[in-house]
Amino acid sequence: MNKALSTFLTSCMLSAALVAPASALTVNGVDVPDTYAAQDSELTLNGAGIRSKWFLDLYIGGLYVPEKASDATAIINADEPQAITLHIISGMITSEKMTSATLEGFESATGGDLSAIQSDVEAFLNVFAEEIKEGDVFDLVYLPGEGVRVLKNGDVRATIGDLTFKKALFGIWLSDNPAQEDLKEKMLGQS
Repeated sequence: MNKALSTFLTSCMLSAALVAPASALTVNGVDVPDTYAAQDSELTLNGAGIRSKWFLDLYIGGLYVPEKASDATAIINADEPQAITLHIISGMITSEKMTSATLEGFESATGGDLSAIQSDVEAFLNVFAEEIKEGDVFDLVYLPGEGVRVLKNGDVRATIGDLTFKKALFGIWLSDNPAQEDLKEKMLGQS
């Protein structure tokens, strides 16, 4: 190949690399996509981090919103499409442990008062009844007027609740008493 052609091809490849779309955020070896399609909206990755307990990394949590934001209360209360994704990265997570931890999260997010959403919480916890394996991905997608659509590995498992339920659900990770403070900060794009 002559030198001029070689220089031209190299320059084209460099140009293509510079204009290529941004790749996903990689957290602990897991690619977390930059965007998420929900209803007629394209949501933007606000942030993502690792949920760990007792020095074990359990899952990668990602938060998707219409526009990047760092105000947890505003995100929780927003009646707009939003999503949280959970990429399971540990074989230590079982359906029983996920159910128990999620119920504990609901209790923390609501100050222990689940009365307004009890049936929604029970329906949501039923999604975890099926075996959970490393590599599973749960999508929790709030759609105004529909509720929270719950997907496991891309398959819709249920649509649950309304805005009140969504506030409690998102509060598990974003409330004043979150599942893990540094995960909340990462989901809010603060670190």
